[in-house]
Formats: sequence, structure tokens, C-alpha cells
Amino acid sequence: MGQGFLQIAIFLAIVVAVAPFFGAYMARVFSDERVFLTPVVAPVERGLYRLFRVDPDQEQDWKAYAKSLVIVSVLFALLLYVILRTQSIHPFNPSGFRSGTWDVSFNTASSFLTNTNWQFYGGETTMSYFSQMAGLAVQNFISAAVGIAVLVALIRGIVARHGNGTLGNFYKDLTRIILYILVPLSIVATVVLVSQGVLQTLGATTGGIARGPVASQEAIKMLGTNGGGFFNVNSAYPLENPSAFSNAFEMFLIMLIPASLPFTFGRMVGNRRQGWVIFGAMSFLFLVSVVVVYAAEQHGTPAQHLAGLNTGHLSGSTGGNLEGKDQRFGIASSSLFTAITTVISCGAVNTAFQSLTGLGGLVPMANLGYSESVFGGVGTGLYMMLLFVLLAVFIGGLMVGRTPEYLGKKIEPKDVKLVSIGALFTALIVLVLTGLALSTKYGGPSIYASGPQGFSETFYAYLSQANNNGSAFAGYTGYLQPNAPGNVGAHGITFADVMGGFAMLFGRFVPILAVLAVAGGLAKKKVAPAGLGTMRTDTPTFGVLLIGVVVLIGALTFLPAFLLGPIVQSLTTQLF
Repeated sequence: MGQGFLQIAIFLAIVVAVAPFFGAYMARVFSDERVFLTPVVAPVERGLYRLFRVDPDQEQDWKAYAKSLVIVSVLFALLLYVILRTQSIHPFNPSGFRSGTWDVSFNTASSFLTNTNWQFYGGETTMSYFSQMAGLAVQNFISAAVGIAVLVALIRGIVARHGNGTLGNFYKDLTRIILYILVPLSIVATVVLVSQGVLQTLGATTGGIARGPVASQEAIKMLGTNGGGFFNVNSAYPLENPSAFSNAFEMFLIMLIPASLPFTFGRMVGNRRQGWVIFGAMSFLFLVSVVVVYAAEQHGTPAQHLAGLNTGHLSGSTGGNLEGKDQRFGIASSSLFTAITTVISCGAVNTAFQSLTGLGGLVPMANLGYSESVFGGVGTGLYMMLLFVLLAVFIGGLMVGRTPEYLGKKIEPKDVKLVSIGALFTALIVLVLTGLALSTKYGGPSIYASGPQGFSETFYAYLSQANNNGSAFAGYTGYLQPNAPGNVGAHGITFADVMGGFAMLFGRFVPILAVLAVAGGLAKKKVAPAGLGTMRTDTPTFGVLLIGVVVLIGALTFLPAFLLGPIVQSLTTQLF
């Protein structure tokens, strides 16, 4: 295991070395400062403002900002739905794929609109190249940019000193995020992936091997923490992830923006220690998940031991529980990928989660239970963590009798109510829909396994969708043939697709509206100078408090569900 931990440590050291510098670059972009790309990108930016008649200097309050965000999201969702429903007449459809059904198209449009990229379809067997490029890949840029824009608005609300309640201009933020951050990074990432052997072609399937414009979608899939694979088995497919280097590079792309944003926050609020405290809290919770899943998978399962299988390290094999994993990557890289893609809310996978040990399978669930607050999706992760920061400030103030304030802004009851809605609403959706799926005839046909494994499949499906992650525990499906044995009419199809779509939509936009409302409230407040009653939030002590709040309010909300699924399983057939 020592070699595996060394491999993980080197990878994380690279991320930590790069994140502060890229965070500084993003802070300059969000602050309208000149960057090295300005001479090239600025003319394009001005041209887009003229084309869409946007006044970039027109400031918006939180309601106007939210209205603009919703309008853009609805328009792109409708466009994607139309593209999926008209696929049979598309250009760049060499395989002649038919148009999608209404329920799968609704689920898919909801999925990519919300940066979830949950897939109830097989990309290489159902999607035309046009759908992949003009539909899914474009929405990958938009949904990622929307998440970052909401974060930027919240930061402006925290640092605002004039008290007029404005948060910037949504259209300007969306444009600059795409032009200065997502597009340049995607171009570089695409070139690197193609150099490693990732496919990039418009040629038709040959010799039974599916092809297509994979690398360009893979780049923004990882950078935008989207996760939707061009191929059905995602990053476990050799033509989507062909080498050990591409595997490490794809993990780096997933982590780059979420790991850098805390440093962006520190610079924008004028206190870099604030960014380091948040980054430290995120990193601690992330490292715990990496260690647990790696140790569990390296140990293997009792069933493997009883069968006489050697799970120890052998020449040519990493040992451990290799069921559902790729020998090319081994236990260490597979475990690291599993922790990264769930703690960062990407959903791209190179391992079958259903094949994880009982304790190893608990890690993805616990990571999603943090409500995207531990790095999380691009933008989404930090604004959810900032909600927990505000909760920690409020709770800490009550415990020690100090004034609840954050960076000079008093945290009042109205703010706490909005923060609570943003932090807890997702958990409500998950538990309600999981209960409906398990207790009614409508959800039953979508459940594959029985016992605690079947519970885990169902619970994880709604946990993943509501938290806009997109990874699956396998087994749970939204597409069943109407006349298949055991299928109760069309209930299995419609229930899973439609309920999953609603889970993704409400799980995305209710917290966003709560965050923008919090930002608007903070932006109206004057900054009060720090006094003896002010609790410092840039110290390791506050970092410990923040970790406790995230664990207690985030992950432990789902403790009964964890007990019914992976913990029961680990205490029976797959004891660690």
C-alpha cells in the first residue's frame, strides 16, 4: 500500500502546487482585471455583448441576477430537449440513431442543464454526433459557467461595501467565465487527450468499434465537473481514457477549478487566509475519503478470501478487490478517481461502484452526503461550503456568546433561514424520493438487486441526481422495455426518468436561489469593523468547527440510510 499512497501523495501535491496560481488568475478574471488572454479574447467578448445587446456595466440585484440565470437555463434546456427529440433528422448521424423518447429526453435535458450528467442512455448506441456536440457538450459549458457565476455573485455580496445590493451582471459573468476560463482550458486539454489516444473524429463506426468526437467532450466533461461520458462505461473505456497518464490528467482536470476557487475567494475578499482555511477543511474531508476507500479496496472482501483468492500485491498486479476495476489503473488510481469524482461532484468514473466493498461503497455515498461542499462542482462546491461557513459562524457565535458576523457582515435570522434552506433542501428531496421508490410499485421495476445492495442502488441514484453528481451505483435504471419480464407496464420507465429529472432540477435551482438571496441580503449590509466580540474565521480553530458542521449537518443527515445500505452490507457479507 505504501507505493499506492506515494502515488496519491504526488498527484495531490501537484494539485496543491497549481491551485493557488490558477485561483489568482480566476480572481483577476472575475475582477475585470487584464490577464494574458485579454488581447485575444476581449474583442470577441465585446462582439458578443453587441450581438446579444447586453450592457456589461448594468449592475443587477439578486432578483434580476436570478431571473437572468433562470431565463438562460430554460432556453438552453428547451434547445437541448428539441435536439434530442429531433435526432433522426440530424446531420453527423452516421449510425442513423433515432430520436429519444420524451421521458429519457426530459431526464437527459434536466441532467445536462443542472451539471449532473446522469445518463439513462448509452452514448455510443443512442446519441448522434450532432447531439453530443451541439447539445451535450455546449450545455457542459453553460451549466459549468452558471455554477461559477453564482459563486462570484455570492462573493461580491460578502465583500460589497457600498450597501446598494447589486451583485454584478449575470450575462457578463457567464461570458467571461466561458471565454477566459473554460474554452482556453478545454482547447489545451483536448490537445493533450488526443495526444494520448483519445478519439476525435466524425467518422462512422468501423469494425463494430464506436467512434466519434470524444476528446473535445471529454475535456469540458472533466473541467466543468460534468461527468457525462461519450461512451456508456465512461472513463473506464480505453478510447476515452487510454493510458495511466490520461487517467491522472483527467483526475487533474476534475480537481483544477474546484481546488483553485478557495484561493480565488481569499484574494477577492482581501484575506488569503480565509481561502486557506476553507481549502484546508475541504482537503481534510477529502483525504479521509481517499484513505478509507483505498484501504477497503486494497484489503478485499471476505468472499474473495473464502474463495482462496490472494488479494495481496503480486508481481504484475496491485492485488486487492479488482472486481469492476481496470488492471491498467490498479487499486490506488481507481480509489483516488472514486473519491475525486464523488467529492467533487463530477460523476465521471473509471470503476464500477457496485463492485466496491461494503465500506468502500460507503465513501461515495458519504461524499455526496456533504451536499457538494467538499470541493464540489465548479462554483457549486464553494458556494455550498460558504453556506456551511455562515452556519458555523452562527453556531459558533451562539456557543461562545459572540456576535455572528462574517467578514464584517452580521448574520441575522433571515440569513440563517435562507442558508438552512440551501444547505438542507437537497437532503429532503433525496429522502422523500428514495422512500417513494422503495415503498411503491412505481419504483420497484428499476431496482436490480435485493437486500442492502438494492437499497444502496436506489438511495444512491437519488442522492447522486439531487446533488447533481451523476455517478451511479449501477443496477438502478430508468429505461426498461415495456414488455420485459417483471416490468409493471411503463411505471419503471416513467417514474425513474421523471422523478430523477425533478430531483436534479430542484436539487440545483432551489439552493441557487437561496444562495443568491443570501448574497443579495449581505450586499445590502454595511461592513462593521472587527471588535472584541468578533469571532475570527481565518484560523485553524474555525477550520475544525467548519469540518464539524459539515459532517454533522451534511453527512450525518443520511446516517440512517447509510446504516440500511453499505454499513449493513459491510457488517455481513463484505466486512472490512
